[in-house]
Amino acid sequence: MDTLVLGIGNVLWADEGFGVRAVAALNEGWRFPESVTLMDGGTQGLYLLPHVQAARRILVFDAIDYGLEPGTLQIVRDDEIPHYIGVGKMSLHQSSFQEVLSLAQLSGHSPERAVLVGVQPKHLKDFGGSLTDVVRERLPRALEAGLDALAAWGVPGVPRAPGDAAPLFDASLAIDAYESGRPSEQEACRVGDARLLALRASLER
Repeated sequence: MDTLVLGIGNVLWADEGFGVRAVAALNEGWRFPESVTLMDGGTQGLYLLPHVQAARRILVFDAIDYGLEPGTLQIVRDDEIPHYIGVGKMSLHQSSFQEVLSLAQLSGHSPERAVLVGVQPKHLKDFGGSLTDVVRERLPRALEAGLDALAAWGVPGVPRAPGDAAPLFDASLAIDAYESGRPSEQEACRVGDARLLALRASLER
């Protein structure tokens, strides 16, 4: 595999879905040479290792906890990305992208070039939620950064007509369908099981 474009995250947990939404938007808006693979990495963690090992270059979109203002966009390149475990995770996932890169490096099969486009999330503990406004507003700039990286690697994106792309995941999870189909915060408890929360509250009294 020459170039892998990877979106990491969980669309069911508010801003945690940023990476997946970004790669889906890239797929919907642009087409790329056959040497470029766009992938919804979800929360697969270490299961992504073979794909990372096989890629010569990798572009990753993810929600990253930098401890900055919500919506802050950071572009991290090559050796700027931590390639080791134990100094503190940048990613919000249990098995971070940095850990996957580290294992790929230890195996002797890691990308020659890497770019990580990350956004500081505002809200995560909202099961069934969607991107917050401040994070959603950063999507165009994140896509621009990703397109710039791909163009610099000699694999530029070409704008495509709406509806021309094969979706990366089930249509029910596309952002418009997802947002129109989910219950409101008033109709559903999106921070956990309401029964368990009520029991916990009674025990804490």
